[in-house]
Amino acid sequence: MMNMKMVNGARVKSWLCFSFARNVQESMITGFCRELARMCQASGMDFALEPVLPVIYVRPDQVERGLKARFHDAMTALGPQRKEIELLIGILPDNNGSLYGDLKRVCEIDLGLISQCCLTKQVFKMNKQILANLSLKINVKVGGRNTVADALTRRIPLVTDKPTIIFGADVTHPHPGEDSSPSIAAVVASQDWPEVTKYAGLVSAQTHRQELIEDLYNVTHDPQRGTIHGGMVRELLISFKRTTGEKPERIIFYRDGVSEGQFYQVLLHELDAIRKACASLEANYQPLVTFVVVRKRHHTRLFAHNHNDQSTVDKSGNILPGTVIDSKICHPTEFDFFLCSHAGIKGTSRPAHYHVLWDENNFIADGLQTLTNNLCYTYARCTRSVSIVPPAYYAHLAAFRARFYMEPDSSDSGSISSARKSGSSTSRSTRAAGAGVVRPLPALKDSVKKVMFYC
Repeated sequence: MMNMKMVNGARVKSWLCFSFARNVQESMITGFCRELARMCQASGMDFALEPVLPVIYVRPDQVERGLKARFHDAMTALGPQRKEIELLIGILPDNNGSLYGDLKRVCEIDLGLISQCCLTKQVFKMNKQILANLSLKINVKVGGRNTVADALTRRIPLVTDKPTIIFGADVTHPHPGEDSSPSIAAVVASQDWPEVTKYAGLVSAQTHRQELIEDLYNVTHDPQRGTIHGGMVRELLISFKRTTGEKPERIIFYRDGVSEGQFYQVLLHELDAIRKACASLEANYQPLVTFVVVRKRHHTRLFAHNHNDQSTVDKSGNILPGTVIDSKICHPTEFDFFLCSHAGIKGTSRPAHYHVLWDENNFIADGLQTLTNNLCYTYARCTRSVSIVPPAYYAHLAAFRARFYMEPDSSDSGSISSARKSGSSTSRSTRAAGAGVVRPLPALKDSVKKVMFYC
């Protein structure tokens, strides 16, 4: 990030800072926030150096009351200007239990605020690398754009020739032994064309351990309003049209988390839902769909033929990023390939395995492989390429974020916290007691829904 700027820096003029860590002095937090603001400015953002109100300490057991009271005070201070609070920075203790989840829930469900959390160890270190990484996350959360694919310069036909929307979808399941918690599905979709870097995300609770995404498209009947069409795919298609002014003519759908035995069950259900969502928007509207499953949990590893040849390996001894295998070890008749899109830092790189289950766009193998590899360089949270295509990655993040709305002590990777292991659970199940009916997740505020809040 040294001497580099974001493609589109966002604007943050009104922000707040809260401290939930008693062991950090207010002057140190103020200095940290000022340095973070300077880094955001240096990276290309229009970022105010000072918050709307001074830093305030809030007790971890009074998150909701403290946030809402300070938010009300800030809105009062901004009253004559009629501005909105655009960002909240939270300083959290290193071991914060359910605090992180509580803060995200209050901000995104109740207040409609974008938030960025920092640990106290980051405040004490305050090095430029940490500040640069935080500025990347803040920029995309408030509507900026860090990187763009080289589709514009290379004119990749899969994106630039006609309006294309790229979806990512994933389902996360509750921990083993939790029979009452629902599974959570997340779908993200690109909202800019042809840059394909901004993704809006939607989440939905569904039946316990159900891998098929139930809420891609749905129809309900209301006595007053009649038939109501809904679902995550339909809402994201409408959002794409509203943002770009174009109607998608091509859909590329990356689906994560599907085992080989469920491929065609998932394809049958979810492709049909995509079709119905498109048809509900306009008669005879049927964009061409390509449905790709992304898999990381496999035992295939790739190695260079000659480890002594430095041109075939990177610094860690792994194969070079961008390596594709689509013959010999792949399926003899189906369209699949292994892509190692990232540079290995430690250990042996694990390539992602992509299975193209349905392809109405008739992509050639090189075209889809190149697009997938290029997309891996547009991941918002870092400046390197990542191991799986970003839409699938974002859907994974969004699904785990939604679990915080019910279970604030889940970690980012879905592991069980020490509080859960010891038996003290703070989860709020969305399944009605004894009824087996899944209640919907609390609704996100519109101001949160349209940005990449899950990053």
